[in-house]
Amino acid sequence: MDYQVIWFILISILFIGYFVLEGFDFGVGILMPFVSKDDVDRRVVINTIGPFWDANEVWLITAGGAMFAAFPEWYATLFSGFYIPLFLMLLALILRAVGFEFRGKMSQRWWRKMADQFIFWGSLIPALLWGVAFTNIVQGVPIGPDKNFTGNLLHILNPYALLGGVVVVLLFVLHGALFLSLRTDGEIEKRVKKIAFRLWLPIGLITGAFAILGYWQTMLFEGLGLVPGTLPTLAILTFLATFAFMRFKLPGYAFASIAATILLGAAVVFSGLFPNVMPSSLDTAYSLTVYNASSSDLTLQIMTVVALFFVPIVLAYQGWSYYIFSKRVTRDSITRPE
Repeated sequence: MDYQVIWFILISILFIGYFVLEGFDFGVGILMPFVSKDDVDRRVVINTIGPFWDANEVWLITAGGAMFAAFPEWYATLFSGFYIPLFLMLLALILRAVGFEFRGKMSQRWWRKMADQFIFWGSLIPALLWGVAFTNIVQGVPIGPDKNFTGNLLHILNPYALLGGVVVVLLFVLHGALFLSLRTDGEIEKRVKKIAFRLWLPIGLITGAFAILGYWQTMLFEGLGLVPGTLPTLAILTFLATFAFMRFKLPGYAFASIAATILLGAAVVFSGLFPNVMPSSLDTAYSLTVYNASSSDLTLQIMTVVALFFVPIVLAYQGWSYYIFSKRVTRDSITRPE
């Protein structure tokens, strides 16, 4: 296996880890206005992801840095062609961070309402735009012979891509609801469990329609005929298992199942793309691949040595933080005004 393949796999793992981990805290941020009846409820909901949300974003930063170093042509074409959506995503993430970090710095009611809006929209917009971006990539984007994106914003915001954005938002909301069912108690726990039950079937129908359309709209299922491959089949089974675990009141297993669904769905995207990283809809000869978009072998070798040393440290620290902050957050734990 050459270094280009190794780094495609590593970047795929980083993005998949980001979607699984950031997925539940995006879901929590979107759900916050709907499951909170007062300011104490909102503080409980925020505190469930307080120790995790910024660490989860490290996966995205690392993925972006690795893409820039390992596949500069991929990075350049993606970030120039999708400049406006990615700029909006970055702005939303900045406002989301402001909402989390500064909500409790001022006691005025108007400020807390504004911070809550930052958290909500800063969770919804990136989730939607990630779905739009990756749906466009698997559809194929207009890339010319000079490796430049030749489309426009309206091309990116096509109906199928917007449907992909909706699917990602809904899956993240379900993921967030099941996370809150593990991290809260009392009325909030009851509310999020009810939301999870009510959302499961509509999410399944919309995601199923999106996947079926994917046979004609994307290149992911080429060669599979009408029979799904192993990864799509496993994604379907884990999604069905999510409902079964909710039904039998096993929230931990339900949360793990929906996390597996998101993981497998993202794995379908990256495995279906390989060896392409950005397929061209104009001519397959113009597609960016792991070979024509990569850095030199020496660069990839040095990156591999660095990754072998630092990645286990980061994983160990993040796993430790999840273990330390694994207890439920209750209303009683909110004992003093901010």
